[in-house]
Amino acid sequence: MSTDTPTGTRGEAPTDDGIDRAAIREALYTDGITARKGAFSRDWVARLREDVDAAFEEARGREGGAVGRGPNRWYVEVHPQALRGFVDLVDHPWVRATCETVLGPDYTIVEVGFDTPFPGAKDQPWHRDFPSPRETREERRLTSLAFNVTTVDTVDEMGPFEVAPGTQWETGEDFDHGMFPPKSEYPRYEALAVRKYPQMGDVSVRSALTLHRGTENRSQLSRPVLVLGVDAPGAGNDEHHDLAVTSDYWEQLPQRVRDHLRCPVVDELRPIVQKHDIEGLVMG
Repeated sequence: MSTDTPTGTRGEAPTDDGIDRAAIREALYTDGITARKGAFSRDWVARLREDVDAAFEEARGREGGAVGRGPNRWYVEVHPQALRGFVDLVDHPWVRATCETVLGPDYTIVEVGFDTPFPGAKDQPWHRDFPSPRETREERRLTSLAFNVTTVDTVDEMGPFEVAPGTQWETGEDFDHGMFPPKSEYPRYEALAVRKYPQMGDVSVRSALTLHRGTENRSQLSRPVLVLGVDAPGAGNDEHHDLAVTSDYWEQLPQRVRDHLRCPVVDELRPIVQKHDIEGLVMG
């Protein structure tokens, strides 16, 4: 697992000139998902894939290091410094602008991990990542975002991510555990469904409440996807995660990143035991 010095830590914050914040907000408040094409180079993504593969091997070798999200599909949470490109990602102008626009200036990074569907992964049930909070149900305000970065050029055989646009506003009162809609609603979601085919270098962002699912991986290749979870103040999703950084890594981070990374600073990292276990996905 990489513990390299963070990159992108010196100089001024990258400029966000030309980013249409109104369009970002509109997309997340209507479809519930949007993306930035070509945010990173393919070489950058290749290094990310190396770090993800190393982290997966380490996690699978210990109890609780990886959690199933359905047949042949695994989720692993990592500490920020396991990824050489962590600072590049969280300090990217589009990522920062999106967080500030939707969650406010005091947003917090709460999750870094990756989801990997291997060959033979099946269709997941339609779901959201957690129950809809009061702020969303009653005030129609989004309090969390999930960024995804693919490590491959996605094609249909790989089992692409599928989303039902606009469903972030459904209250979920009849959902199992507030997360899994009844199967009687599946035809409606399938009529809305849009499959996403991101390429290496693309970054997407969605409300984790927008109903979605991974589809069957009919290829012979795995499809690892990085996940970055971000909260508005008080959203509370940090309770499900265990991010930490070492003191030497913390000292090298730019202040503009530290401001949004309110996690323990420790002398030595402990391997993360996965807490965000979504039972309905484990059962498939």
